[in-house]
Amino acid sequence: MWNQLRALIGIELSAVTVREKLLSALGGIVSISMLMVVTQQALGTGAPAAAACLIASMGASAVLLFAVPHGQLSQPWPVLAGHGLSALIGVACQRYLSPAWLAGGLAVGLAILVMHQFKCIHPPGGATALTAVIGGPAVHDMGWDFVLFPVLTNACLMVLLAVLFNLLFAWRRYPTALAKRRGPEIPSVSPAHSQWLTPTHEDIIHALKSVDSFVDVTEEDLIALSVSLQQRMEQRKPRAVDVRSLQHQRHGEVSLLVKIP
Repeated sequence: MWNQLRALIGIELSAVTVREKLLSALGGIVSISMLMVVTQQALGTGAPAAAACLIASMGASAVLLFAVPHGQLSQPWPVLAGHGLSALIGVACQRYLSPAWLAGGLAVGLAILVMHQFKCIHPPGGATALTAVIGGPAVHDMGWDFVLFPVLTNACLMVLLAVLFNLLFAWRRYPTALAKRRGPEIPSVSPAHSQWLTPTHEDIIHALKSVDSFVDVTEEDLIALSVSLQQRMEQRKPRAVDVRSLQHQRHGEVSLLVKIP
């Protein structure tokens, strides 16, 4: 009963230690404290509401970078491109579209589409796009400069802080390319069989298409991908053959008639 309820409401399967939780919180404290200083310099201390809106999107990024540093959505490209492209779209919608409800809706929707297209999905980017529309005069007066400073400046600083902070802990490398991970041991097989035992890039793409959803990844997604890969690999296995050997003496050679069902 509890397992069904957990799956229904989406309670994640997490085995994170208390130490890891505290480090995630510390990373959030350090990063947001520094970003607030940068934001106040960009928007001015007289615009606390606008500053709060901007910090809200960066606060969401902090959760990803310091609580889930190894997640795909937390990597540098999604952070930088996700915020940057979303800010561009948000400013364009604010300047050229009205009323505000239409500009805000299109800003978020187009940001999602563009992040999908450029493979930089970063959920806080949607908040950045919306901030460009509803951020008020302090944000609107900045125009296109809003994209470079403070948005991209904040994003770059966030990534830099994540790299330096996680570098202090051997198990928290960021970005994930810096992590030294042992791959799974592959049993020794003959070259003829290795082709269908080892998944290829095409197999992985095929499995992702079968899920037809952006994978970050949840436990259920991993199970679904694993099953799909196994099915794909089973299709590649040499099929059992019904061999009927009939010896025909033709010029001293023996020929085999092979029937494949």
